[in-house]
Amino acid sequence: MSNPNAHDIKVLNGLIETTLDSADGYREAAEQTQDPHYRTLFERRSAERQQVVDDLSAAVRGLGGDPESDGSILAKAHRAFLDVKHALLRNDDSVVGSINSGEGFIAGKYEKALEDTGISATTRETIRRAYAAVKTEHEQMEALKHSLEGQRDADNPLYPQ
Repeated sequence: MSNPNAHDIKVLNGLIETTLDSADGYREAAEQTQDPHYRTLFERRSAERQQVVDDLSAAVRGLGGDPESDGSILAKAHRAFLDVKHALLRNDDSVVGSINSGEGFIAGKYEKALEDTGISATTRETIRRAYAAVKTEHEQMEALKHSLEGQRDADNPLYPQ
């Protein structure tokens, strides 16, 4: 007998996997940065993403499914690449830029899930609440990225004073 909630479970598990990737990425960024402010920010973001995962996992269990417990292999490979890139560049700009790129990706996954006409209203509301948190965090990382770019440009000796 198949679960009548199979599609909702599949969509939610896809979001769990992506959000786990994000939580892991923030945790690794916290470990890599030398700046205590960024370390605190990234640790907090990782915990916030883990809370989103917990909420989505509870929804999957409520639908009679088994929540995803691992991130994607592709994300692990991407983070390994970023480790090398960060080691070569040795600056937090590269970490923040990479995180911001990942934030855009995760936001797109949530937007696509919200557009899915095959999910139930209850699942859509669960995704909407999770997306609200993800979107706010994405906007904050975007602002940080632009702030760092502006600071870098202002520190440039060729920048007009």
